[in-house]
Amino acid sequence: MTIQVFGHKSPDTDSTGSPIIWAWYLSEIKGETAEPVLLGEPNTEAAFMLERWGLTMPRVLGKLEEGAPVVIVDTNNPAELPENINSADIRGIIDHHKLVGGLETKGPIDIRIEPLACTATIMWKMIGKDMAQAPKHVKGAMLTCILSDTLEFRSPTTTQEDKAIAHELAKDLGIDISDYAAEMFAAKSDVSAFSDAELIRMDSKEYEVDGVKLRVSVLETTAPEQVLSRKESLMASMSDVCVEDGVDEVTLFVVDILKEEATMLIPNNRVKTIAEKSFGANVDGDTVVLPGVMSRKKQIIPNLKA
Repeated sequence: MTIQVFGHKSPDTDSTGSPIIWAWYLSEIKGETAEPVLLGEPNTEAAFMLERWGLTMPRVLGKLEEGAPVVIVDTNNPAELPENINSADIRGIIDHHKLVGGLETKGPIDIRIEPLACTATIMWKMIGKDMAQAPKHVKGAMLTCILSDTLEFRSPTTTQEDKAIAHELAKDLGIDISDYAAEMFAAKSDVSAFSDAELIRMDSKEYEVDGVKLRVSVLETTAPEQVLSRKESLMASMSDVCVEDGVDEVTLFVVDILKEEATMLIPNNRVKTIAEKSFGANVDGDTVVLPGVMSRKKQIIPNLKA
């Protein structure tokens, strides 16, 4: 059977590119039939990557069949995966997030979780010398994933390994990192075509904090005013998203890539309390600026208190 390789729901650039990279490796190097699939529509930056490197958009997975062989990348959280994930035959996990628990496998599997900024960085290390056989579109996807997850090395999750591998890929591809990252972030920042609910869910993960179920949403942009000009309608939509998704609150952080800060929307008193407890913020109004906060994985999730 074909191995399906996929990342998390609401796929960002890493969860779109990494399945493509690993499916290529399994198929072309390891001799196993593999297919990249997505658990939703990719965001605008991921769509830019697909077009820029001539990649076919992976199909969006419908029903995950029982016993289907799968490799999970860029997550190990069952809440971000198909509901019946534990009925599949999980063959491997490649990730750079904290270990959540809850996945069940049919037998021993290969697991690689490293404290790096990007799943694609881990894959580069795993592929090793076989990277010499990788076509330009695979290397291009890998570079895009790393620059996206590191915010062009601005994110505190960035490691020297992420930087070194990105520079090696860029040299190989003849890409100027600053110019290419500017193109990526411009694509990511154009959110005009999305509804408020789509924006809230675009780069979003569910976590339970102190017994409170949260949808923690992040929008990374070089044009924060495009998002913040919609704050009233976004905050009005948060309550609808809570009901539809079965969570208690939505927390939305608008990350200004260039200023290296996040603006958190404050729709009600409970979210105000979360902001004050979590970040020591003095909230006066419906937004609060959090200087230096750029990473959900390293700076937001670990500090959340309800």
